Amino acid sequence: MFSLQERPSAVGMTFEQMLERVRYEGAYPTRARAEESVRAVLAALGRQITGDERVALAARLPQEAARVLTSEIPAGEDLTGWGFVKDLASRTGGTAATTRWDAGTVLRVVAQLAGEELLSRILARLPSGYALLFGRAELVQAA
Repeated sequence: MFSLQERPSAVGMTFEQMLERVRYEGAYPTRARAEESVRAVLAALGRQITGDERVALAARLPQEAARVLTSEIPAGEDLTGWGFVKDLASRTGGTAATTRWDAGTVLRVVAQLAGEELLSRILARLPSGYALLFGRAELVQAA
């Protein structure tokens, strides 16, 4: 039996494993620094994602990560990817560059947990600029 924090997600990753993946991929010096980034980025993402995609993503994350995501009330304002980074930087006191690194590192792990189909649905509902944060190319139509 798993504790609440250690319950595997739908794809079999515990919160501890998620933190270690983020720590490794983000080259964070400590697990605590990786956890700080995970919590800040998931809270910010929770302010942007709504509806069925929010529920589906929470179901795919380890329980502690899902709690952080769903503890935030979705904001009325839809931020672009860059706006997401700037808002997160202002909330955490980080620079735009380090916050972009944190967001990209955490969201690439979230993308792996979400899977292609769900990630496509999430990106379709978010304003432009998020695909790169999730580790995907963003194709734009020429004007």
